[in-house]
This record gives sequence, C-alpha cells and structure tokens, in this order.
Amino acid sequence: MKYVPTIGLEIHAELKTKTKMFCDCLNIPDEIEPNKNVCPICLAEPGTLPVPNKEAIRAMIKIGLSLGGTIAERSKFDRKSYFYPDLPKGYQISQYDMPIVSGGSLKGVQIERVHLEEDTARSTHENGESLVDFNRAGLPLMELVTKPVIKTAEQAYDFARELQLLLRYLNVSDADMEKGQMRVEANISIAPKKLFGNKKLGTKVELKNINSFKAVKAAIENEIERQEALIKGGGKVIQSTRGWDEVAGKSFPQRIKEEANDYRYMPEPDIPPLDLTAKDIFDMDEIRRSIPELPDQKRIRFSEEFGLSGMELEHLITDRDLSGYFEESISELKALIQQDNSIDEESAKKTLYNYLTSDLVGLIKEQGVDVSDLKIKPEDFAELVVLIEKKEVLSRTAKDILIEMFRTGIDPHEIIDHHSLGQAEDGEVQSSIMGAISENPKAVEEYKNGKEAVIKFLVGQSMSKLRGRGNPEQLEQLLKDHLSK
Repeated sequence: MKYVPTIGLEIHAELKTKTKMFCDCLNIPDEIEPNKNVCPICLAEPGTLPVPNKEAIRAMIKIGLSLGGTIAERSKFDRKSYFYPDLPKGYQISQYDMPIVSGGSLKGVQIERVHLEEDTARSTHENGESLVDFNRAGLPLMELVTKPVIKTAEQAYDFARELQLLLRYLNVSDADMEKGQMRVEANISIAPKKLFGNKKLGTKVELKNINSFKAVKAAIENEIERQEALIKGGGKVIQSTRGWDEVAGKSFPQRIKEEANDYRYMPEPDIPPLDLTAKDIFDMDEIRRSIPELPDQKRIRFSEEFGLSGMELEHLITDRDLSGYFEESISELKALIQQDNSIDEESAKKTLYNYLTSDLVGLIKEQGVDVSDLKIKPEDFAELVVLIEKKEVLSRTAKDILIEMFRTGIDPHEIIDHHSLGQAEDGEVQSSIMGAISENPKAVEEYKNGKEAVIKFLVGQSMSKLRGRGNPEQLEQLLKDHLSK
C-alpha cells in the first residue's frame, strides 16, 4: 500500500530589533559574555512589567503584508505555561487566538498564521552540568505556521529557503540557521493513498532540533520512512515530539506531544490588547511603502531585463547585496557601451555575470568579506569587463587585475599601467615569436614535418616571453605565417 505524507512547518526567526521584546536590554544574539544583556524584566523578577517593542510589531506587520496575509485590527498577547530551566517566568509571552497575521502564502504554500512571542534562554549541557545563558531570553521571535499542505521534503526545503530570503530582503531578521536565528520544526503524518482524497490524515509527529536546510530535507524524509516502516510492521504511530540527530541521521523520542490545553493559555494581564488600526502608532501605508522589491518580483524583472533563468538567476537573487551590485555594474556597463559601438552588449553582460558570480564571489568567500564592503566600484568592475571584451587584457591577466582591484580598490587602467599588464606592442610580439622559433629548433622541425599540434607549444613559449600579455590566437596565426615561409 502506498502512503501519502502531509507536512506542516512551524518556523521561528529572531527579529533584528535594537532591544528585546519586552524590555530595554540589547538584542545581541551573538553576545559572547554569558548573562550580560539581562535585567529584572527578562529575568522575571517579582514586580516587573513587560512593555511591548513597537519595532518588533512593525516588523511583523511588514512580514504579514509581504506574505499577502491579513493584518489583525486587534491583537493580544497570551501566557503559554510550561516549566523548563530556560524559561525564567514559568511561562512564555506568546500569542494564541489573536495573532498579528492570519493567512497568506509563499512558494505556493498556504500560511495559517504568523505570531509574535519572546525567545527562551540558551541552555548548554556538558560535563554533567547544565548552564543557562539569559542573553537570548526575551528576544523578539516570529513564529510562522503553515497549513498542513506540504507534500514532500523538497517542497518543505524550498519553502524554508524562500522564507529566509524574504526575511533578509525585508531586513527584519538575519535568519541564520547555523546561529540559531531561524529554527524549523516539522509536523509529519502519513495516510494510505486511497484515504487521502477523503481528507483523513494520519497521526502527526513533531520533529525538532532541525538546525540546517540540509537537515530539513533529511529529517522529513527519514520520518516519512520511519512511519511507513512502523505501520507496515504492524505498529502504530503515536502523537509525539522527536528530536533530530544530524550526526546519526535519525530522530530520537523526546516526549509525548502536548495539546494546546496542556499549555494553559490565558490572556497576558500585564499587556493591554494591541490596536493595530491606530495610524499614529502603526501607519499601514507607510509600512507598505517601506517594503522593498521582494525575491519573486526581482526574479521576474531580472529574467525579463537580463535574460537570466534557473541557477543563473538564483546565484544573484539569494544575495540581495550581490544582486544590487550586479545591477549597478550592468548600468555602468551599458553607459560604457554607448560610448563604444564595437562592444557586443549581450556578450559583455555574460562576461560581467561570469566574472561576478565566479571570480569575484570566490574572492569574497575566500576573504570572508561582505558585498557591501567591497572596495571595487561597480563602474571599475564594468570597465574591466570592457577591457576584456575589447581584448585589451586576456582572461588570465584579467583575473590578476581583479585580485589587485579587490585588494586595493584601484581602477583597472591604473593597475595595468603600473604593472605593465596591457597587451604587448607589435614589436614585443614579433620579438617573442622570433625568440620562440630560434630557441626551439626541434619543435620547429617537427611542425614543418607535419606535426601541427606542436604550434601550441610554440605559442606557449611566446606567451611566456610576453608574460601572458599576448593574444594566443594572434600569436598562433603569426607563428604559422612565419613558419610557412
């Protein structure tokens, strides 16, 4: 019997606000010193009162509008009660029945809700001890819940990647999974295919501890296989929570799954309900105007304007700063081409794309810098492309020039002049040819006896004398002309 999986995702992302959700402590997720950014409020000392962070609520509205969701006119916070060392109050301030955002979709996946809550502290367990760092306690945390409409691990992976991209474009979260700034949980059930049309779903299992996009796919695939094997072996799936062990490549049981009533939700008595229609506090029109071009919109435009598709497109879209640098460079390139009709625009665009996504991105990764910190100006990068297209510098030389531009920020012409990297003069070319011929009589004889492949060796010898500043095609033709006399 075939089984059909049904998957729903719950995704948390830390919001990039200056301060925590309900107090004035700094929001620094990467703080190294334990328990530095704490105060009586986020440590839950008696008599303290929480005050909601306006910027966090504004970020939530921005996310909701970008997802095409409905922004609630009124919303409220609730207490979600459970006991764990990383929860100082014994409850978490979250949202239950009146989330800020309802509905919406992304990558064809329908969204149930997006709500706002506070993060827990960070626990570490080693050498038989448990330590708690409260720097993270109280950070503003978005939780997005999809409808159970995802059918494959691949679709879940794509959704999570796209959400990360959206949050980064909106500049509301860095959403770095490796740093714990974005966390994915998956609810998975399987049902016999014949029952699927009747909307009868199986018993769901929640998967936690999914800390990378690779793990999203692997964990879901593993859980589907585990449930299938369990049912086919005569067992029964129990509603529960399981953790994912990325090293072992399998999940492990954590606890029997709680229901909503286990958390004893109640309205947060210390925070009044939120009136999101108050224009003097949350101006929806202003928030809409602040939303930048989103990833899907940019995909469509880049496809139409630059003829990019597939992975070519994704290389740029997945890094907002890189796509911006690409656009600026293309704009500068077009301006240069207007001044020189000898350059083929389509060829030049392709050259620019290739050098950007291969050589320049390679340098960025190697040196660990951000695109926003690049010393190379877009106009200088475009100028280098023009020099390549006009064959004033060769590919190998161009890469050396690019490295120097990356290091110093100097324009390509100055680097070429300073290091004598331009194409060799005619006299130098002729001298290199004569030298290659006179110094390699055996190779010359072999060529004249019909071994034509030897010409490549002579071209290499000539290029060596020119220190890479010759045109191989031109050198080969000149050598052939000379040797045919």
